[in-house]
Amino acid sequence: MATRTDASTRREQILKEAARLFAERGFHGVGVDEIGAAVGISGPGLYRHFAGKDAMLAELLVGISGQLLTGARRRVEESAGDPAGLLDSLIEGHVDFALDDRPLIVLHDRELDRLRDSDRKLVRQLQRQYLELWVDALRARYADLPEPEARAAVHAVFGLLNSTPHLSRPDALPTRAEAAELLHRLARGAFSAVGGGSVGGGGAGR
Repeated sequence: MATRTDASTRREQILKEAARLFAERGFHGVGVDEIGAAVGISGPGLYRHFAGKDAMLAELLVGISGQLLTGARRRVEESAGDPAGLLDSLIEGHVDFALDDRPLIVLHDRELDRLRDSDRKLVRQLQRQYLELWVDALRARYADLPEPEARAAVHAVFGLLNSTPHLSRPDALPTRAEAAELLHRLARGAFSAVGGGSVGGGGAGR
């Protein structure tokens, strides 16, 4: 008899393959049968886990937005009293997302408007809260930085870090560690430039 853990693992497998296929071929270019085949079950069998493709897409985009926010809140708690360390920690967490969940970045850019209004609004709400944590962290590090500049800088760094789906050439960045180090260094440099000094704190070593 399948356990609750087995069902959870299967749902995660389905979502992972759905994200990959949606990113590669577009939401409407992928059928339920293809997603099922990717995880070794029949297409109709997917309906034991999800109501349909729309439900998969919603869980992917709402889910990753919630995970990013939860992770950022944890990092804020763990770095209390260390503004430079918090900024480095937030960058590190987003770099991990940008390198490990590239299909979700593609999905967000291409398919967000396909979500029903309530799910799309929830994604936006979670993203705004995530953004505000970064803005507060940046202004804690640079006390004289005006709020509009801090907000613009965070948006710019998000754009930089979320560019990873375009790093497709095999020889562009040979290893994940090199990619993580480069992205971290670029993000810290951008914040340092707008803040007028060195971010300092822990390095990007992994």
